[in-house]
Amino acid sequence: MSNLRVGSIVWGVSDVARATAFWTAALDYVPREPGDETWVVLVPRSGEGPGLSLALSESPVAEHPRVHLDLYTADQAGEVERLVGLGAHRVDWDRYPPNADFVVLADPDGNIFCVIDKG
Repeated sequence: MSNLRVGSIVWGVSDVARATAFWTAALDYVPREPGDETWVVLVPRSGEGPGLSLALSESPVAEHPRVHLDLYTADQAGEVERLVGLGAHRVDWDRYPPNADFVVLADPDGNIFCVIDKG
């Protein structure tokens, strides 16, 4: 049996302050400790769940990334609109299956994530 667990997901961003503002509002996360312009670790305000580390990166955003976040909600339409209001944008995704239960968005840095309908 392993003693491993996911502690933090590391997300490359071009502007740590802007990404911090978006993801803290989107997920109700808070900085674990003061960050700087190159790095910050966000954790759930409730204390439950993995952290999201935001690291300054000059790498280009992938059109079809191999790794992304899936955010679960019972109010997909409401959450999509809330996230768009915070600065996310809808992605013209070319890989939607029929009857998809997810909507593809991108954060202000262009990082793709999905909002999954769990209602």
